[in-house]
Amino acid sequence: MSYGMAAALQAAVYQHLAADVALAGLVGTAIHDSVPPGTTTGTYVSLGPEDVTDASDQLFQGAFQEFVVSVVTDQAGFQSAKAVAAAVSDALTGAALTLSRGHLVGLWFVKARARRVEKADIRRIDLTFRARVEDQASPA
Repeated sequence: MSYGMAAALQAAVYQHLAADVALAGLVGTAIHDSVPPGTTTGTYVSLGPEDVTDASDQLFQGAFQEFVVSVVTDQAGFQSAKAVAAAVSDALTGAALTLSRGHLVGLWFVKARARRVEKADIRRIDLTFRARVEDQASPA
């Protein structure tokens, strides 16, 4: 197994979301590589946790990386959060990302979970994606 491509995938996902015109139209530059510090208002997108499992074969080290992209808003109702979540899903599902290390074999939407948090004042949608990556520089 190789965890060596985790940072490269995260950077590529972040850059792809930050460059997406439809998403920018909804949240501007409020796309974060981690939860923003302090009290945040409005709507933002944040890259979240990941789980990685081995997907090595006889030729290359590889991994399946499941990662979460969260949409968080203080707007009433889920309608605006769902529009942002749809833009995130559209941008990432099947995207051909270029990694600084390794190679992205595929990227798929897995699931979403919408809920109220912080005494129901905040709406949050967690989108889970699954990526298959191979490290072409490191044979298994």
